Amino acid sequence: MENIQHKYVDVKGLKLHVAEIGTGPAVVFLHGFPEIWYSWRHQMVAVAGAGFRAIAPDYRGYGLSDQPPEPEKATFRDLVDDLLAILDSFEIPKAFLIGKDLGVRPAYHFALLYPEKVAGVITLGVPFLRTGPEAFPREFLPKGFYMLRWQEPGRAEKDFGRFDVKTVVKNIYILFSGSELPVAREDQEIMDMVDPSTPLPPWFSEEDLDNYAALYEKSGFRTPLQVPYRAWLEDYGVSELKVKVPALLIMGEKDYALKFLGLSEYITSGKVKEYVPDLETIFMPDGTHFVQEQFPDQVNELVISFLNKHT
Repeated sequence: MENIQHKYVDVKGLKLHVAEIGTGPAVVFLHGFPEIWYSWRHQMVAVAGAGFRAIAPDYRGYGLSDQPPEPEKATFRDLVDDLLAILDSFEIPKAFLIGKDLGVRPAYHFALLYPEKVAGVITLGVPFLRTGPEAFPREFLPKGFYMLRWQEPGRAEKDFGRFDVKTVVKNIYILFSGSELPVAREDQEIMDMVDPSTPLPPWFSEEDLDNYAALYEKSGFRTPLQVPYRAWLEDYGVSELKVKVPALLIMGEKDYALKFLGLSEYITSGKVKEYVPDLETIFMPDGTHFVQEQFPDQVNELVISFLNKHT
């Protein structure tokens, strides 16, 4: 950790924070929510030790990166364009992309637009997903489902605003570490679903929580609520939904995401391969939505094996 360097890349007037360690073929880590570059700490050190260059940006509006001028208008395409600018700034012609949760969208979006710049894609917690209203049928989802609640302008802001940032991050980590979809009762907000006495997961320390809280204290939640939640229906903007690079999906068997409409069958039936033909899928027993922090050694082994295979 102490050998990780921190830099800033100027992208269209925004200073984007990038953590970096190692030399060799580039591996770019794209974080989820409520995560940040720090959520890749175990993987960055491991891949650097295996002869790769690990790069982990904070998205615009997250952590140590600048806020966009109008956070409510931020898009997934912004994250893709920022990634391209970061690679160009570092003079990296081709890279592996590793995305977790919301980071899966820009990873695959980038691979669809610039396959020649991508050596391979690894995703954790979420497979390749189609976009648009038909891929997110709101009418079939529970009304208290956290994504629907956070898509309502102002609702999450009011909910989160009752607590300090550290408590918000703690509550989301606890919720997302479960094996059931976070769904609130009609008379309940998402933050109220967590009993204040609930301990952190055993693999997530108070020091980790402090690091996350400090980064979200700086950025707040304006952009994170826009991307991914309020920009979720945004289209990829390509004519052919076919990923033409090798890919690996790592899922925890106890990941709550598998309870989302048809997601488990979409993966296990092989339907996902209609969009990502060269895909390998690995399920980790007892793994939750945060497998890279929960089981870092096992995830590192899978990641490095994939990188070596496709370098």
